[in-house]
Amino acid sequence: MDFAKLIDGKGGISSKYIKLTKQRQALSVAIIGGGPSGLMAAEVLIEAGYKVDLYEAMPTVGRKFLMAGKGGMNISNDEPIDVFLSRFGDHKSNLKGAIEKFSSLELRQWIYELGIDTFVGSSGRIFPSDMKAAPLLRKWLSRLRSSGVNFHLRHQWMGWVEGCNHLLIFDVQGNSIEIKVDAVILALGGASWPQLGSNGAWVPILTKQEVKVSPLRPTNCGFDVIWSEYFQTHYSGKPLKSIGISSNTIKEIDGFLKGELIITEYGLEGGVIYKLAAGLREEITLNGYAMIYLDLIPSVNKATVVNKITQDRGKQSMANHLRKQLRINGVKAGLLREIVNASDFSNAEQLCALIKSLPIKLVAARPIAEAISAAGGVEFAELDQNQMLVKKPGVFCTGEMLDWEAPTGGYLLTACLSLGRAAAMGVIASLK
Repeated sequence: MDFAKLIDGKGGISSKYIKLTKQRQALSVAIIGGGPSGLMAAEVLIEAGYKVDLYEAMPTVGRKFLMAGKGGMNISNDEPIDVFLSRFGDHKSNLKGAIEKFSSLELRQWIYELGIDTFVGSSGRIFPSDMKAAPLLRKWLSRLRSSGVNFHLRHQWMGWVEGCNHLLIFDVQGNSIEIKVDAVILALGGASWPQLGSNGAWVPILTKQEVKVSPLRPTNCGFDVIWSEYFQTHYSGKPLKSIGISSNTIKEIDGFLKGELIITEYGLEGGVIYKLAAGLREEITLNGYAMIYLDLIPSVNKATVVNKITQDRGKQSMANHLRKQLRINGVKAGLLREIVNASDFSNAEQLCALIKSLPIKLVAARPIAEAISAAGGVEFAELDQNQMLVKKPGVFCTGEMLDWEAPTGGYLLTACLSLGRAAAMGVIASLK
């Protein structure tokens, strides 16, 4: 808004602005969902002068936000905007407008205005100076409350009174209540970490209204591998450090990715596999399994590996030879024994090839309840340019409940905040 236009000829506030403020204060906007998208939408709308009520099914808001910040609050990434947008794959065009208007630069300024400094890590990831989510959330909620946002906790949204987009039904500790609003923003999340509030219960409510919803699927998740009982018992919970991962079918991999994995009783977890989760999930859906290949010592080239393994080992066992020559021991040695046939251990050339490209068969993605985030959701074709449902005028959708996905690294949170802001701007444009 151009505030210069709000000043009248005598230096006071113009009657036009006073009238606009009164009109907006008379309009009630409900936001359902107290995650990052819903909170950002509330902030934009309250600053624009609307009456804002935020409804949350849980006893507190921002639960998943706090959980995501447990290991260090990664809020965004300092990549150039075109590289940043590429992380959203096929849906980058759907998120482009929102993210360009509230990118990492604007996000850092917004956090600074809350009284919190940020810094860029060596990987380009952006963090609050104290690396914590709780102080940021406390300051944010304090500002929202002092600005006039009304919070209604333990309010489970049940849908609409039939035939009325502006009459919402909530279950409040077993009692059904109806709330009349002028517009509503749905910010209900996906279905990952349902114990924190995002349980996908909204899907049948919207599909009943003939809104197309792409099935919710796990992403940024672990994968099942069929381990032997011995390997599972002895190595579950062990980290596979300094490995490379490659795939013959996933376009996101250029060569291989370096990182770390965790052996679990059911398979594999870890940041390096989360980056490939979308492609691996789709490959499993198509073929029933997906193959990845691990380089157990990516810092050593194959020629050096061959040279070291073919050296005379005397009476040493191959396990001791690998440990002394290539420092392959512990979980890496166990994984070799798990995957490699006994005959290949006596074939130096073949063993070298497997050390540099060990095949692992993934048979399933882990359940969505265990995933960091969810793919799928309300299809963008169901929304107009303001993020309003074409089939439900006055109803807007935002955040993770929309059909997009991204890897970890700050992309998820930036997109949720950007989409929340865009939905609020859509409401303002719609209610003018």
